[in-house]
Amino acid sequence: MNKWLSIFMNIHIHPLFWFIALMAIMTAQFQMLLLLFWIVLWHELGHVIAAHLFSWRVKRILLLPFGGVAEMDEHGNRPFHEELIVILAGPFQHIVIFFIAYIAHSANILSDEWYKQLLEYNLSILLINLLPIWPLDGGKLLFLYRTMRTSFRRAHEQTLYASSLFLIACFIALFIFVPLQINLWIIGLFLAHAIWVEWKQRTYVWIRFLLERYYGKRIEYRALKRLVVDANDPLFRVLLLFHRGKKHAILVKKNQMEMELDENELLYAYFHEKRTNEPIGHLIYMY
Repeated sequence: MNKWLSIFMNIHIHPLFWFIALMAIMTAQFQMLLLLFWIVLWHELGHVIAAHLFSWRVKRILLLPFGGVAEMDEHGNRPFHEELIVILAGPFQHIVIFFIAYIAHSANILSDEWYKQLLEYNLSILLINLLPIWPLDGGKLLFLYRTMRTSFRRAHEQTLYASSLFLIACFIALFIFVPLQINLWIIGLFLAHAIWVEWKQRTYVWIRFLLERYYGKRIEYRALKRLVVDANDPLFRVLLLFHRGKKHAILVKKNQMEMELDENELLYAYFHEKRTNEPIGHLIYMY
């Protein structure tokens, strides 16, 4: 099947959408819901089209009443510029929507009321999506930035910490200024649940990152990261120091001496030999 047609085969609608749709019909707000749904779909298609251009593996597009998630089967080892473009492709779609809406309104295809409502919804979704909260695009940009500064595992945890703090601040602002905005509370609760699930799965996310380096297709790394560790450090703690986008050379220190290991030797010992808690110095003694 053509890969572009497969995009639409991967679209899934969250069960919550049908509940909200029923409420919208009962309150005569179904047109508003359809407009939001179309904007969200357009946004997520931006991510997926960009991902397909780089031959990423797209798992599915999950559409919610007030947002969506494009799930990729990639695990943090793609080039920085690819991840940046895929993330920004979603927000870029909102600029396209503004442009199309302006042309349609100028040609009298779109009424003043619909034009104003479309601009309002489009801007609202864009601004919400740029908040530095996981799994919004703003949160993913924050994560991508932190991976440039620190290890993958630490960057992931720091992003979730920052997302939680910012979301708490948003909840406080909602409670003070717009306590009756049910839609915003639903979005906030969904984000809180997403952060909690991601935190519970943080070790799994890190393991997938390592597995991609070990079993995945070979990537040409342009930077070398030297990690200086003690011979008594457990193997898994050294792997916690791995960065995205860099090849690692591990300098093991013992009694004023240093020996170097390649990252593939560590990954082999971790995944193939299951020596997860063994001191890394033992890998040297075998040679």
